[in-house]
Amino acid sequence: MTIENIQQEIVAEFSIYEDWMDKYSYLIELGNDLKDLDPKQKSDQHLIKGCQSRVWLVPEFKDGKIYFEGESDAVIVKGLVALLLRVVSGRTPEEIMKSDLHFVDDIGLKQHLSPTRSNGLVAMIKQIKLYAVAYKRISS
Repeated sequence: MTIENIQQEIVAEFSIYEDWMDKYSYLIELGNDLKDLDPKQKSDQHLIKGCQSRVWLVPEFKDGKIYFEGESDAVIVKGLVALLLRVVSGRTPEEIMKSDLHFVDDIGLKQHLSPTRSNGLVAMIKQIKLYAVAYKRISS
């Protein structure tokens, strides 16, 4: 499945819910399903700057693809992390660099997040793209 296919799948999943409380509940459920990071991985090196809550993204470059693990100390943000990882984990640096992660706008999530959470989401996406650039350089 491509990044675009996964984003369309996420949009379809969220379209089932009309009420925003149901969408938030689903987002929280996704976050609860996310595997917790090893406490050693929750270091400043993996901490995303610019998030109101604490978010850690841990990349691993293997066989030309970047695999991400992540976690947050806030339940809604942990759901956002789960969605982002579902879209970008296991992709090549080129795929990630070229991707337009529009699903957040498409499901209407961006306008329903607080400004600080929205800024944190932008910071997470920016960090994912920076990891892609770095791993692209390393592998070239």
